[in-house]
Amino acid sequence: MGKYIVGITGASGSVYGVRLVEELLKKDNEVFLVVTANGEKVLEYELDIDFIKWTEKLAKDYGRINICNIDDMFSKIASGSFRTDGMVIAPCSMGSLSKISNGITDSLLIRAADVMIKEKRKLILVPRETPFNSIHLKNMLFLSKLNVTILPPIPGFYNKPKTLSDIIDNMVGRILCSLNIENDLYCQWNGDK
Repeated sequence: MGKYIVGITGASGSVYGVRLVEELLKKDNEVFLVVTANGEKVLEYELDIDFIKWTEKLAKDYGRINICNIDDMFSKIASGSFRTDGMVIAPCSMGSLSKISNGITDSLLIRAADVMIKEKRKLILVPRETPFNSIHLKNMLFLSKLNVTILPPIPGFYNKPKTLSDIIDNMVGRILCSLNIENDLYCQWNGDK
């Protein structure tokens, strides 16, 4: 199927990145995963999972996951000549979003996002901060004008979620929908029916 880059930063909400990676792999996509040092720590803290064991299990179960070192600027995904179908950073810290907005490519994650922008490929940022301050909003507006999709994980309740997993899956479904990937996680509004 497709090739997708997924980034996980140190913002709260690593469950969005984890679920997204799992869904992309289930749909026979190849995933290039880039996780910041704080992203790994927050993932382990919030989800009580060991990052290494989780990625090893994904590699065993699906075999189409590439774990990219955050400092490896020689990685395929650092080059515009390596074509991918899209990139998502979920969750995206405001520090990472600011670096992307200002072109500060000091890591593979930010370089890959920079490549997506310069090559006019699909880039989705899932910012996890509240409330937003004026600097956050300015950076998001600037990136939006560059056709970057800003998709904050703000849940809808028209689908009457029963569990936290329902809310998370609906958001992951919206991310997949933004990547033009069919899924049944996202509950579309069908009017009064």
